[in-house]
Amino acid sequence: MIGFIILVSMKKNMEIKLALLNRSMESTKGAAKPIVWWIVLSTVWGIVSIFLIVWMFHFAV
Repeated sequence: MIGFIILVSMKKNMEIKLALLNRSMESTKGAAKPIVWWIVLSTVWGIVSIFLIVWMFHFAV
């Protein structure tokens, strides 16, 4: 639950950074790197969470 709250709170910051990148015509490859990392790590966090939930129910039976 704590991880979900942190993820949602970081989402707003990433949306602001993305809006600034879209407005800036000279956006560089390095400026988008934190957004890409946020997307990748959020995806990994989701996959690991699903795996842990399935694993927990597997041993609960």
